[in-house]
Amino acid sequence: MKALDIFQSSFRTHPVLTSQMPSGVGYLVANEGAERFSYYGMRAILVVFMTGMLMNAEGELDLMGEAEAKAAYHWFASAVYFFPFLGALLADAVWGKYRTIILLSVVYCVGHVALAFDHTRVGLAVGLSLIAMGSGGIKPCVSANLGDQFTSLNAHLLPRAFSWFYFAINLGAFGSMLLTPWLLEHYGPNWAFGVPGLLMFAATGIFFSGRRQYVHIPPAGWGLLRELQDPRSWRAILKLCGIYGFVAFFWSLYDQTSSAWVLQAQHMDRQWLGVEWLPSQIQAVNPILILILIPLFSYGVFPGLQSFMILTPLRKIALGLFIAVGAFVISAMIENQIVAGETPSIVWQLLAFLVITVAEVLVSITCLEFSYTQAPLKLKSVVMGLFLLSVSLGNVFTALVNVWIQRADGTVLLVGAEYYWFFAGVMLVVACVFLFVVKGYREEAVFQGSPLS
Repeated sequence: MKALDIFQSSFRTHPVLTSQMPSGVGYLVANEGAERFSYYGMRAILVVFMTGMLMNAEGELDLMGEAEAKAAYHWFASAVYFFPFLGALLADAVWGKYRTIILLSVVYCVGHVALAFDHTRVGLAVGLSLIAMGSGGIKPCVSANLGDQFTSLNAHLLPRAFSWFYFAINLGAFGSMLLTPWLLEHYGPNWAFGVPGLLMFAATGIFFSGRRQYVHIPPAGWGLLRELQDPRSWRAILKLCGIYGFVAFFWSLYDQTSSAWVLQAQHMDRQWLGVEWLPSQIQAVNPILILILIPLFSYGVFPGLQSFMILTPLRKIALGLFIAVGAFVISAMIENQIVAGETPSIVWQLLAFLVITVAEVLVSITCLEFSYTQAPLKLKSVVMGLFLLSVSLGNVFTALVNVWIQRADGTVLLVGAEYYWFFAGVMLVVACVFLFVVKGYREEAVFQGSPLS
């Protein structure tokens, strides 16, 4: 095999004209499942690690307080979803999606190595920085690469492929969210961070193995600038960005399931199904619910709703935003019980997870597919990067709120349940405004090989 075969050879540059599922989809779905295992497994234990096991160079404990750990977590999450935009620019304008994914996957792997072997604040910063660049940089490329495999002939299979894609994400997340907290508790951070690292190495190998099955869309180079000069491209991007501004607030609530909700679970009765669950393991209910709810909504709820109303993507998103409010109302009620000195059952937080997961199905999957179909042809990865930037902005909002509520004397604003009521109120206002803003939105889908491309 030639050295350059890693990046370029006789790869296909146009999709095969077929009405069947493209041959490269299986590799992309498997790669995503392994990569998501590595990411969510690492992420699940971050808050517990920072507040209970972080060390200094002398091997002594150097722990973060809860507020500092929450802030650090959300700044990291913000960085993870900021880098997709830069990765998208590299993919669409310079390297192409395949080369971008391969190179940044290597960076990603090195970040996992740093976390597994250096448990100081320096190791944490280096590891999380590299993971943010790697994970964030490949994120829009993988999802856009999946869409690139399709033409107008098999576009009807795209929703199914994205459902498989999201299914793989959550299968990997479920396994890792159960395993890595247990590894951290019983074997320490070396194994807890090391196993996700091994899965990232496996993900890179799987993606490389399928290189001859993919469609390799060449980078646009200066063609990207020409595409940006087209008023139709700008109009499509600005319309999507308007939607992303509202969706950002959903992510502000959603990503607190791995920070505020983990800390809340420490004060709850976690006995369930005859097992006492670790606080960071409760998150595993989200991906398993996704695995149940995706087919339930795809083959039951959505067809049922379609029988008496036109269920557009924007209506799904709007419904999801309103439902997200309910999750934080439940969290506020839980916090009221904790403040009153009670130890509420973890079942109440599981109910909150059910509500936020229903909202996720309506908002995230819909927005992922909608973003690809509405993006200009040569800007698919850029638009995916902008969609993921909404997650970054949501985490920035959460981090800033947590910084703002800290007082110099060590007390906080938004005490107890007030914190959750605040976010529920913000989400309710955002959802109401969204209804009015998207009334006149006109959808214009563009696929590889379509007349509009």
